[in-house]
Amino acid sequence: MNRLTEIPRSWLVVLAALFVCKAFAAEKTNPSTELFQSKVAPILEQHCVRCHYPGNEKGDVSLTTPEHLREGGYLTLRNGDQSYLLDLIQPSSNGEAPEMPKEAKPLNEAQVMAIREWVMQGAIWPEGMVLKEAAKADETWWSFQPLAHPVVPDVSDAPESWRQNPVDAFIHQGLRAQGLSHSPKADRGTLIRRLTYDLTGLPPTPEDVDAFVRSTDLDAYERLVDRLLASPHYGERWGRHWLDVVRFGESRGFERNEIIRNAWPFRDYVIRSFNEDKPLSRLIREHLAGDQLGPNDPDVEIGTTYLVCGPYDDVGNQDPAQAAQIRANTIDEIIRATSEAFLGLTVGCGRCHHHKFDPISQEDYYSWYATFAGVKHGSREIATDAQREARRLELQPLDEKRHELDKARQILESEILKRAESKSATYDAAWVRDPIERTGVEENLDQTKVRYVRLTVEGTERNPAGTSGYGIDEFEVWTPGTTGRNVAALEAGGSAQGASRIAEDFADAYSARLTIDGKYGARWIAQGPELTITLAEPTEVNRVFFSSDRVGDAGDHSVAAFISEYRIEVSLDGETWTRVADSHDRKPVNEAHRNHRWMSAEMTAEESARLKELRLEIASIDRSKRQVPDLPQWWAGNFSSIDDSSHVFIGGNPQRRGKEVVPASLTALNRVSGGYALAKETPEAERRLALADWLVDESNPLTPRVWANRIWQKHFGRGLVDTPSDFGFMGNQPSHPELLDWLAGQLVENGWRVKSMHKLLVMSQAYRQSSVMREEASRLDADSKWLWRFPPRRLSAEEIRDTMLQVSGLLQKDMGGPGFRLYRYLQDNVATYVPLDEHGPETYRRAVYHHNARAAVVDLMTEFDCPDPAFPAPKRASTTTPLQALTLLNHTFTLAMAQALADDLDRTAGDLDHSWIKEAFMRCYGRNPSDEELEQALAFKAKLGGPLFCRALFNANPFIHID
Repeated sequence: MNRLTEIPRSWLVVLAALFVCKAFAAEKTNPSTELFQSKVAPILEQHCVRCHYPGNEKGDVSLTTPEHLREGGYLTLRNGDQSYLLDLIQPSSNGEAPEMPKEAKPLNEAQVMAIREWVMQGAIWPEGMVLKEAAKADETWWSFQPLAHPVVPDVSDAPESWRQNPVDAFIHQGLRAQGLSHSPKADRGTLIRRLTYDLTGLPPTPEDVDAFVRSTDLDAYERLVDRLLASPHYGERWGRHWLDVVRFGESRGFERNEIIRNAWPFRDYVIRSFNEDKPLSRLIREHLAGDQLGPNDPDVEIGTTYLVCGPYDDVGNQDPAQAAQIRANTIDEIIRATSEAFLGLTVGCGRCHHHKFDPISQEDYYSWYATFAGVKHGSREIATDAQREARRLELQPLDEKRHELDKARQILESEILKRAESKSATYDAAWVRDPIERTGVEENLDQTKVRYVRLTVEGTERNPAGTSGYGIDEFEVWTPGTTGRNVAALEAGGSAQGASRIAEDFADAYSARLTIDGKYGARWIAQGPELTITLAEPTEVNRVFFSSDRVGDAGDHSVAAFISEYRIEVSLDGETWTRVADSHDRKPVNEAHRNHRWMSAEMTAEESARLKELRLEIASIDRSKRQVPDLPQWWAGNFSSIDDSSHVFIGGNPQRRGKEVVPASLTALNRVSGGYALAKETPEAERRLALADWLVDESNPLTPRVWANRIWQKHFGRGLVDTPSDFGFMGNQPSHPELLDWLAGQLVENGWRVKSMHKLLVMSQAYRQSSVMREEASRLDADSKWLWRFPPRRLSAEEIRDTMLQVSGLLQKDMGGPGFRLYRYLQDNVATYVPLDEHGPETYRRAVYHHNARAAVVDLMTEFDCPDPAFPAPKRASTTTPLQALTLLNHTFTLAMAQALADDLDRTAGDLDHSWIKEAFMRCYGRNPSDEELEQALAFKAKLGGPLFCRALFNANPFIHID
């Protein structure tokens, strides 16, 4: 008997455990292992791995694991103390600098000695240890820490008014630390203009200004705040901010940039959500998983448009590798938008390698890739159950009747074809010539003198009864003999006429002229059955040759769709025509063409009449069905199951799959937010919902910090963190970290509702300060980062346009629905957006309702820094350029608004010039003119007229700036 069988099983377990522990301890105490972990690994991570990592293997060597070093002989000792690795990092025998690290300082002597010692000790690399370049920031970075919940500072030395609002206490503390002091309170006229623009994006009316300035009520300001927050225009203003952040655009972008006509419901949903003060936690969850939170509830499902409202490439590359790369780019865009919008982190930088600056690994990135792998762009039906049922009941009898008629048609056609098939040999015998081919059709004619040649199409490849939609790249008419000439050619004086497909952005893109230009590739796309060639003069001809893909490079692509049946006629006078050739004796081009010929030849007059009757009845039912309103088709997230496992793409290349990953939270935040990791079999929808829930979990510190900062930024002109979508190492650190955490805590405590946050901020004395410049303070803090005054700002492009419309009395304040366009949209293979020179009354709505296409330059809007939605715009630029002045002075929109304002003032103020001027100032600037301004304005108007004076008002700084 084996003596091991006499040892109790429990003893074997203990002995095995002791053996493993001893082996592990031996590795831990191995001098080479300790040397590697303490000295060598940090050297490689700091100096080498940034270039030599999987996917970027400079010199075909990765130093994240030992395989390449061992396989390449880098660690093999020679002469006792040398190796190829050591050769690379130490000076050569003739004193030349080391080859590695490239483009960096050589390793110092101590570092080289450490690597030498490690190599000589056997170059032990602990099993499973993978090196990576150390990020500049780690889990101890400020933004990865839990919310601090700071105590409001004691500011007993501050004025009484600055001790009422906790926001003021934090600001006062910061001012005091910087040796600064706050500014006096702004006057009431300034405050109502500032606040009204801030909360609604519109100027206050003269009546509102007058009432507020005259009021003696101590609570007048708070009541004004409450009224503006309750205004529906609040959602239009703050919804626009969020649409900037989430890169909402209404065209697809990339080279085709086709317009998207049905994304506007998302814009309306965002505006409605802000007006309803929907909790931000709910908004975020609806953005990522609205289809799960409210299935068949359009007001919730439309939130998923967020996922697909960015640009995407829809060209449809046929190469599988390129298609995979395009798909990876599409998901990358969603990952970047989501991480930057909600967390203020650039997770997208982990696509090809570990993040260089933040503690975000490639595994983190591809865990999110696994989360969004089932998201697809496109339109889909979004409706309530009641809407679906009502439509089904309306269509059901029509569908049943159509099915009955279609079945009768199919039976009759089948009987005719069955008879024809029994005679197929007879029919086939009549079709003696080769079928039509795209690369060329030749007809040899009896020599005859002609001036006109006409091709009449009787059928096409795609529709044997169709007579349009085909293409012809060249049509040639040849003279007899070995030196025959193509007399149809343009260069021979020929011309071509035929109804053509219209491309508005390029009038001749598909014209009949292309059939005789001597070039292949570009085609006439026919919109009718006839092509007529006119020769320069009557000429003897004997051959015709025409094609749709002469060189054969289109294959079976629909771009070169050709004809299936034709006849050719000639004429000398263009009146009397003679048939000289046709395709009726050619073999059919496909089965549908063959069946069409059989049907035409075989059916009787009675059968023909019955088929016509059935088709007319079917067409009538189809018309009735089209009158039943379709269910809404909205641009929103489309979702498909994820059947494949997810992997890291080495170097970001979908063709190089690395480690398997599962949907999970960001590792660096797991310590403070709990985190999650799902099984790889988790259904697609559950992945998105898990991420959404993690983003708004109360333990996640980044989401409320980022949101609190965004709200602050829009009120004070700059965020407490001035890089609102980057809270990582490359972003700025907070100017008031305690205030930021306190505000983030308040946001969560108040149920993630933002209106209470708005009120808290605008009720503060910091917000109500004057914006007057103080030279001494500006030397210490030129940008007013510490808020020693309220930072003045220029109006946004939307505010400038909306203000012109409002003060002129033309602004239409109807909300929602499809947007208007300040461009003419032209589309063929690509889209073109041509700015309108004239902006008609149909465009006199708030700019948030403009159909915001990508790469569409819009006068006034673009000049004043309205961002292109090709990318998120967390912070608007505010430039000063000559084009802005020229646009405000000379654009037709400006001229129209100036004229409308002058006309409206004529109606309200009449001939009373003093009243006219004062009303103009109140509308445009929210104040009365000074005595000097009044005197100058009266003289200006008297000399140059009211419309020109109104143009001058639009061009003055007080019109486009807020103090």
